[in-house]
Amino acid sequence: MPTGPSPMEIALDAARAAAGRGEVPVGAVVTDGAGRVLAVAGNEVEARRDPSAHAEMLALREAARVTGDKLLPQATLTVTLEPCAMCAQAIAFFRIRRVVFGAYDPKGGAVEHGPRLFGQPTCHHAPEVVGGVRESEAAALLKDFFAALR
Repeated sequence: MPTGPSPMEIALDAARAAAGRGEVPVGAVVTDGAGRVLAVAGNEVEARRDPSAHAEMLALREAARVTGDKLLPQATLTVTLEPCAMCAQAIAFFRIRRVVFGAYDPKGGAVEHGPRLFGQPTCHHAPEVVGGVRESEAAALLKDFFAALR
């Protein structure tokens, strides 16, 4: 197993970097079945002027490019915020094995809140889900970011 920072620590660093660029502080990491990092991304919605440039989407696309495959069935996606409906659907389409997230998102989340996409009968693939990992730290990044905007 690789040593060094945990995937969540890497995701939190990517979220901090996103905040430093004026992006909503969300970071994501895709690791392979052996725990090796395939891709790291932070939100780039503002920079790209693209509402689909969420950290998860960018990391999933990069991981697929790196592996040369459109499916990532052995991969784990670690993200600092509960994925939204768009990202949750992409997770299902990429066939991600496991999703680990930090802060819960009662307003925009689609895994444990809202549509609970992975529990729907029309969902193509439901990954294992672990929520609340370093939740307070991930939530504080978001709270501080939005407080600074006010």
